[in-house]
Amino acid sequence: MIPRQKGFSLIELLIVVAIILIIAAIAIPNLIRAKVAANQSSAADSLRTLDSAATLYSNTYEDGYPASLGVLAPANPGNCNTAGLIDAVLASGLKSGYQFAWQVGAVPVTAVPTGCAAAGYSDNFAVTASPIGFPSGTTYYCVDATGVIRQSFTPIATSTAGCPTSAEPIGED
Repeated sequence: MIPRQKGFSLIELLIVVAIILIIAAIAIPNLIRAKVAANQSSAADSLRTLDSAATLYSNTYEDGYPASLGVLAPANPGNCNTAGLIDAVLASGLKSGYQFAWQVGAVPVTAVPTGCAAAGYSDNFAVTASPIGFPSGTTYYCVDATGVIRQSFTPIATSTAGCPTSAEPIGED
């Protein structure tokens, strides 16, 4: 009688590898979709934060809307030059696979408050969130002084008048 060797045969190993590859083929696209959805949700939430911070800045410092994201950045102590209303990650303009770009309004504040390095804008601001490559996201976002977050599947061009109305508000079909 021939002694039986212990271990797996080549066929058994190939079957196990095939099963692992099938499971990976099902799981990886779902993981990528989940990451994209998380990034897009984070971008929309960051725009809500920026809208609230810009409004709070305008009301607190009476300098209109800020001239840049950096004005809302953390500081110790906070003042109208670095208000400390958003975290350093968001102030950098890059977060969760999205790039945030600030657009100032058209009408600067005429009387710059004492201690402020630059005038804010009394009429408007706009912020866009654009995905940075794959798999960051597929949707572009924009918010302005109206507080309405808009979305589009193509890049959004802002102006001193704010977000274009051609971009749909979030939640509408």
